[in-house]
Amino acid sequence: MDIRAGIIAVVFFLILGAFLVMRSGFRAWLSARKLSFYQIKRQRQRGGAITFIGGAAALALAIWLSIFGEPIAYRYFPPSPTATLTPTITVVPTITLTPTITLTPTITDTPSVTDTPTITPTPFIPLAIEALFESVTTPNPKAVFSPLQFTENCTNFLEFEAVAVFQNPIDYMCAVFTYAEMVPGSQWTALWFRNGELVHYETIPWDGETGGYGFTEWEAPPSEWLSGTYEVQIFVGLEWKVVGQFLLQGDAPTAIPTQTLTISPSPAVTQSSAPPLPTGTAVTGTP
Repeated sequence: MDIRAGIIAVVFFLILGAFLVMRSGFRAWLSARKLSFYQIKRQRQRGGAITFIGGAAALALAIWLSIFGEPIAYRYFPPSPTATLTPTITVVPTITLTPTITLTPTITDTPSVTDTPTITPTPFIPLAIEALFESVTTPNPKAVFSPLQFTENCTNFLEFEAVAVFQNPIDYMCAVFTYAEMVPGSQWTALWFRNGELVHYETIPWDGETGGYGFTEWEAPPSEWLSGTYEVQIFVGLEWKVVGQFLLQGDAPTAIPTQTLTISPSPAVTQSSAPPLPTGTAVTGTP
């Protein structure tokens, strides 16, 4: 590729990239107008504006290269005269030896164990939980969720410590996320798994805004928080949106059995009447 062709290719890709970047920035700026949270709205508008300006800068660079790129390149890389190729003598082989005997292998090694790739299941909602759906609102398939962040205290969405490994004993866990383009009233579901086993769920019509912060939580006695890998799956309607995991270490405390007092009936006293006196026989005699 010569200098002219290279500059044309660079200009073409710069114009294409500038168009895509400016389009992305403009769409981000438009989508920010639909958000209700002021801080998130301003951040998205600022990001969209910066992206649009970056695309405009790339477009300006493409125009500048198309006008001044080739003369400047020739100033530092002057063209050299093209050398004339001289044909060389090609040697033609005279005889090609062909083997007369071909050895055929008699034993083919067959592996005793064939490794089969494992299948990673796609998250889905069990039929028993799907039967509990109440909403008749059609969910927005373009709804998006951020990665889940886990914390033991989510009273303040702007100031919390998100970690991935926790130590027993605990009695509460919260998964925090941000979301956008949700439809109020559409069914959403959160499934909590421990080592692949469903241990908690919630499924209700969405009662939040179209965008902002959200969370799903689970509160249970410390004895139910067994150690292992916990996974939380978020669905909108039947469509899986995001999955997050955290690790819980240490043995859960043993539940203290509660004693139940059982009152046994007291023995009853039975009163019986005295047996009747025997009837005597009068004996008469002479003195």
